[in-house]
Amino acid sequence: MAAAGETRDGVSLTNLDQALFEGADATKRDLVDYLDAVHPMMLPALRDRPLSVVRMLRDQPPFMQKNLPKYTPDWVRSMSLWAETSHREVNYALCDDRRTLLWFANQRAIEYHPTLVLAADFGHPTHLVLDLDPPDVHEHAAEAFAAAARAALLVRQVLTEAGLDGAVKTSGAKGVHVFVPLDGKAGTEDVAAATRAVAARAERLDPALATTAFIRADRGDRVFLDSTRAGGGTVVSVYSPRLRPGAPVSYPVGWADLTSATPADFTIRTVPGLLGGVDRWAEAMPAAQVLPADLIAEGHTIPIARVQAMHEGKRRARARREQAD
Repeated sequence: MAAAGETRDGVSLTNLDQALFEGADATKRDLVDYLDAVHPMMLPALRDRPLSVVRMLRDQPPFMQKNLPKYTPDWVRSMSLWAETSHREVNYALCDDRRTLLWFANQRAIEYHPTLVLAADFGHPTHLVLDLDPPDVHEHAAEAFAAAARAALLVRQVLTEAGLDGAVKTSGAKGVHVFVPLDGKAGTEDVAAATRAVAARAERLDPALATTAFIRADRGDRVFLDSTRAGGGTVVSVYSPRLRPGAPVSYPVGWADLTSATPADFTIRTVPGLLGGVDRWAEAMPAAQVLPADLIAEGHTIPIARVQAMHEGKRRARARREQAD
């Protein structure tokens, strides 16, 4: 265990006995020890990918950090990218080694959100990803996760019928992430299109369970099949802790075990022992695959969810105004 003032891999660790966050039932020491224990398994999912983190400073609300602070050590690799939303250059970290991960842990970075593209090739996503988000109607997190797990099996059926294979992990909250590794040939727009097609096909299999409706009010009690994570989008990393009660972790689950798993099984206290030094995510991940042309073609006929939702929101607002008049 780290002692106060100890240095690991050249990183000074401070205030290790402070509580991590309310409800975590863990200290900063626990976070450091956890990330150090899983770094051989976690770093392959972070390496060479622009990284955003969620930090939780004492007595402050959590915040997403994309831009590295000025006091960042010069040995932390980084790359600058233009951010359209904020109209500025953002200097992202590349978390490539244990020392950088420990430095982030000492900064109280709890969640790790890498891009789906590599820094050296922003035009070709390495994975097709679907984020399955259950509704808020379930009283217990386990019930919500069970619904997301059933929806994930719909996605798997679609993938199988398309000649594809994927791996699945808990989001660390109440949802599920399905990852399909790609051969790096398909561009961002084609991967995004194929993702929309997979979601639409899964929805058609069981529209009472799953929906692609981007507007929350339109989802009812169905699981949202979020197909918008392509390109420069981020997804919480496998093995990343989450800022949730009990400090759960995003953890790989075998397809056969998905419906019997519960997110509370995977926390910063339990995961190192469950892994036993083995990268379960790498073991579960199939070989890189080629996206079928028909899947891409179908996806290009499906409107982009965010854009469609924006137009629909404007249409509804206009209708409300006209009704009021």
